[in-house]
Amino acid sequence: MIRTLIVDDQSMIRVGIRAILESQDDITVVGEAENGQLGVQRCRSLRPDVVLMDVRMPVLDGLAATRELLGPNRAGDHTPRILMLTTFDLDDYIYAALQAGASGFILKDNEPEDLLRAVRVVAGGEALLAPTITRRLIENFVEARPRRPAGTTALNALTDREREVLRLLALGMSNAEIAAALFISEQTTKTHVSRILQKLNLRDRVQAVVFGYETGLVTPGGEPGKTR
Repeated sequence: MIRTLIVDDQSMIRVGIRAILESQDDITVVGEAENGQLGVQRCRSLRPDVVLMDVRMPVLDGLAATRELLGPNRAGDHTPRILMLTTFDLDDYIYAALQAGASGFILKDNEPEDLLRAVRVVAGGEALLAPTITRRLIENFVEARPRRPAGTTALNALTDREREVLRLLALGMSNAEIAAALFISEQTTKTHVSRILQKLNLRDRVQAVVFGYETGLVTPGGEPGKTR
């Protein structure tokens, strides 16, 4: 059973999300919160597997709440997966939430089946990467940020094959798509991804995408199959 916590300042949104989640046999809602501060408190007491976190809220916004729950100074040993709820075009600091360790995001106007899939994906330990949204989001922010030399140095720890896998991963490709592009098995791709995350000390695929853009391995506007 996937235990979820809904953190959103709009009661109608919380009611709607709860109804969708609780219509499933494998998902339960253990609590709700109307701001980030209460969300952090209830997360620590209720220990959900997945937190659906709104970005813009009073008292404490979703970004600050994510940092409290996943940052180096977090309290306790429970680390939930955080799925950001966003209207996208208005939520300019979603990028920072991904850097803080959020496992992905979903638009509030997505279809119910998209929400259910998102919860199951992040609960399973994967990151939710919708290429058409994630790439646009990250590119917008990376264009305005300087490259990080330390990250470029870290790339030296990767083999040529791992660097190529990271580049395709950062372009939003799935394991199956990467495997097809490189003519390797999907299991081999998974092994490469696991080693990349370990070598670069990254939490998940979302942070790998961010890393790829920040270091210049992938440039805004790049397409699969094109090298920098």
